[in-house]
Amino acid sequence: MLQKLLRYCQNFYVASGLCLLAWMTFFDANDLPTQVRNWWKLHKLESDIRFYKEKIQLIQKERREVFGNAQLREKFAREKYLMKKADEDVFVIVDENNEPLEK
Repeated sequence: MLQKLLRYCQNFYVASGLCLLAWMTFFDANDLPTQVRNWWKLHKLESDIRFYKEKIQLIQKERREVFGNAQLREKFAREKYLMKKADEDVFVIVDENNEPLEK
């Protein structure tokens, strides 16, 4: 009688444990597919952070160079934003991909 009770309890705990494991893996709010999806999203966002930090450093470097010199400021405005003086015309020569030849 005691052996049957122990075997029943062992089977019960094994079955309960398997059910709990299946529930936590597939049906819970923090299930395995959600965790994997969040992990990939985290890595994508971390790579975006690296990209934007590099861009910020590049822009800060350009800004320091441009605001330090009036001639560079004018050159920067002409090249980047195609600004011009009142009495002149600006022509931009592009290639077959509609990209400017000079960068």
